Amino acid sequence: QVQLVESGGGLVQAGGSLRLSCAASGSTFNTLPMAWFRQAPGKEREFVAAINWSGRSTFYTDSVKGRFAISRDNAKNTVYLQMDSLKPEDTAVYYCAANSRLMSVYARAYDYWGQGTQVTVSS
Repeated sequence: QVQLVESGGGLVQAGGSLRLSCAASGSTFNTLPMAWFRQAPGKEREFVAAINWSGRSTFYTDSVKGRFAISRDNAKNTVYLQMDSLKPEDTAVYYCAANSRLMSVYARAYDYWGQGTQVTVSS
């Protein structure tokens, strides 16, 4: 069993930056692919970024490429999402997720989810 707790959300002006953190419990963290998803009001949950167990492989949705960066610190059981050049359309609840298989862009592939952290970008 893995428990995930996100933090770092908040209100920021367009063009600003935020760094989200996801702290994981459990001794298997350093074997798990991790991902960030987001869900805006009235919309489906969408993939943002993923990282493999070692951190050497990452993948992003097109809309955040060049602005967001996913990373992990296996010694701290934590995955991060650095978000720069934020836009109002980035406003959403951001969720951290983990699975025991491979990196995926599909939410159904992930077994464990955090409670989410709100990110609001004002124009």
